[in-house]
Order: sequence, then structure tokens, then C-alpha cells
Amino acid sequence: MMESQNRRRAPAWTEREVRDLITVWGDETVLAELRSKRRNATTYAKVSKSMQDRGYNRDAQQCRVKIKELRQAYQRTRDANGRSGSEPQTCRFYDELHAILGGTASTNPPMLYDYVCGSSETTEEHFREEEDDDNDAENSAQTQ
Repeated sequence: MMESQNRRRAPAWTEREVRDLITVWGDETVLAELRSKRRNATTYAKVSKSMQDRGYNRDAQQCRVKIKELRQAYQRTRDANGRSGSEPQTCRFYDELHAILGGTASTNPPMLYDYVCGSSETTEEHFREEEDDDNDAENSAQTQ
């Protein structure tokens, strides 16, 4: 328990760093690996290595969490835009994430909000599976 209290938070992601992460994540081989496997630790390690090659110091866990946050924000924005009568919304990096995640958003709105955009693979079922895997890993780590 003391370890978690003494643990320092990672520095915030810069816009350039997030754009580079999206570029690495958007690589077809990375996307294919994430889609085809339930356990993606080695894929996130590759993403981390690619980020290190670009001059950043992010481990696999940090990359996984940031990708999960981006995927979720993208999905929230896309879902909000799918509701009739709602104001068009977008999030940071929406266009880049839409290019990776595909799907048909009902609109590509011009407004920007402060929260960071979220995303993942191309099916909602896979979103849920990956989140279940994340919860399994977190629960496993907490019980050790």
C-alpha cells in the first residue's frame, strides 16, 4: 500500500506526443494485432517501443491507458452525435481517431471540447472485451 502512495504520476501527455501515439496505434499491423488478440500486453510493449524510438519515455501500461482514454472519448462523442436533436460535438483528435476507428459518425462537428478524445478497435463488442481484459488485469494486480 505504501508503494502506491509514494508512486509518482507520469507527466501529462503533450499534444504532439498524443498525435505520435495515434500514428503508432493507427499502423495497420498494430491495429490487426489489437483486433486479433484478447491479451495485448506484447502489442502495447511494441507501441511503447515505437514511442521510445520517437523520443518519448512511455511504458506499455501508459500507452494502453492513453489509448483506452482516447477510444472512450471518441466513442462518447460518436454516441452523442448519434442521438437526434443533440448539438453536434467533437473532441480533440476526433478526425485522427475517426480515421483509425472508422465507423460512421452522424456528423463531423466543428466545436471542440476540453476533454481528450477516446477510441479503440472497430467493433463495440471488441471495446467491451478489451475493457473486460483491462478489469481482469487490474483486479489480478490488486490481489497480488
